[in-house]
Amino acid sequence: MGYGIRLRVWGDYACFTRPEMKAERVSYDVMTPSAARGILEAIHWKPAIRWVVDRIHVLNPIQFENIRRNEVESKASKRKQAIFAAEERQQRASLVLKNVQYIIEAHFDMTEKSGEEDSEEKHYNIFLRRARQGQCFHRPYFGTREFPVNFELVEDDVKIKDFESVHQGEKDLGYMLWDQTFHINEKGETDEVIPYFFRATMINGTIEIPKRTEVIR
Repeated sequence: MGYGIRLRVWGDYACFTRPEMKAERVSYDVMTPSAARGILEAIHWKPAIRWVVDRIHVLNPIQFENIRRNEVESKASKRKQAIFAAEERQQRASLVLKNVQYIIEAHFDMTEKSGEEDSEEKHYNIFLRRARQGQCFHRPYFGTREFPVNFELVEDDVKIKDFESVHQGEKDLGYMLWDQTFHINEKGETDEVIPYFFRATMINGTIEIPKRTEVIR
């Protein structure tokens, strides 16, 4: 295991969309590992490292709220470089989370793309510096860009128990999206997306995230 970090994240709203819901957006009860990884990558990521989420601590009560959001029907691509929002706007209902707060525990592994100038200590210190100063490559978000993330580093002298979770006991959250693999063709386009799932259980507010070898397709 590489250098470990802990990051507290919070925000007014979040939507970690269940992939089985096609027409309307319905959020999982808690943040998914892939969403947590996206937050870490927004703060610091290079081809030389790969973030691995170890566990997620759910601090606040799980509360849902129904809202309506404007979306466009299609996505921008090489074939369709322009989108006219007024012509493709759709209003969809969304069941989102409100007043969320989590602590992400994670580490990173070095990849085959790391060079002589790369080291675990180097990238670890870069992340610490950026997280302490509130720096990021782009503003991290909870599922959709409308729901920005606030974050702060949880330093070594602060214990997880200092951020007491409201959740006690064991709760089965069902099958949850672990992450996705994108296969890129010779044209540089995504031709296949493979999702991976795991059975999520929250014990006293903590969800242990399994390794890649322990998840299912």
